[in-house]
Amino acid sequence: MAVLGNGKAHGACSLLHAAGLGYGASMALDLPVAVRLLDSPSKRALDDPDGLLDGVLKAWTDAGHSLPEGKTAEDLHWAVASKIPPRQGLKSSAATSIAALRALAGATSTELSDADIVGLSVQSQILAGVTLTGSVDDAWACATPGWKLIDPQAESIEDGVLMESSGPNAEDWYLLIVCRGDRGHKPTLEEFVPHQDTFRQALSALQEGRELVALTWNGRAMLGVLGDVTGRKITNDSLLNGARAAGISGSGTALVVVTPKVSKPTCERLKNFFETRVKGVTVIEASFLNGESVE
Repeated sequence: MAVLGNGKAHGACSLLHAAGLGYGASMALDLPVAVRLLDSPSKRALDDPDGLLDGVLKAWTDAGHSLPEGKTAEDLHWAVASKIPPRQGLKSSAATSIAALRALAGATSTELSDADIVGLSVQSQILAGVTLTGSVDDAWACATPGWKLIDPQAESIEDGVLMESSGPNAEDWYLLIVCRGDRGHKPTLEEFVPHQDTFRQALSALQEGRELVALTWNGRAMLGVLGDVTGRKITNDSLLNGARAAGISGSGTALVVVTPKVSKPTCERLKNFFETRVKGVTVIEASFLNGESVE
């Protein structure tokens, strides 16, 4: 078994769900994923129930890019190692597609910009049917550090970037991700409409550079969209126990809880609270991934 190419990416959390107002933003997280392109099947079973990696190959060839020399699509196989809990709103599909596309680019010596990779990731996710909006903001956040406010209706991937920032400093903030299992309900676009005022609060906060406020407002809006009573209780309990921000990510079910690192007792109290008082959850410690400041 030969490794033809390697690619890496990372997960992200929502600051503004793109289905709310038509603009989206996600913040990069230190949740790594690595994808290898192989010439024979991996010994480890591949978990790809949505056919995302088939979508990656189709998007790649549809764009006119070649496969590794002498190989057909049937000759190619994938191995994925991911720290991103799947189907919980932490952008596992966007991250996996980004890493897979980078593996293909490496295997074929194809030079692509980040914007090129993001565009192909969007097409891959659309082909696999795993996105409501194209997930342009998610793909950017999984390909690069920081966050970007995205207009997915722009004429090009580059033109769609309206604002960008390195995000909250990872050295200042402690993140807990409360994982509650696979989502049971995928919302329709119509279900977002009654919550547009709350999404506008998130957008205004982003425009003012208050990302953590945006995370919380977006989370409140999404809890309303999903009718997630349990998530609302966990969010409220988090804030009562000292969290500076808390909100559901993507279309759920994971909740991202943020507290200042300087307050170590608060961090420990929150982690203990989730592990002992909230049933049926897994708690992951994470951090923001910052890029160079471009504000």
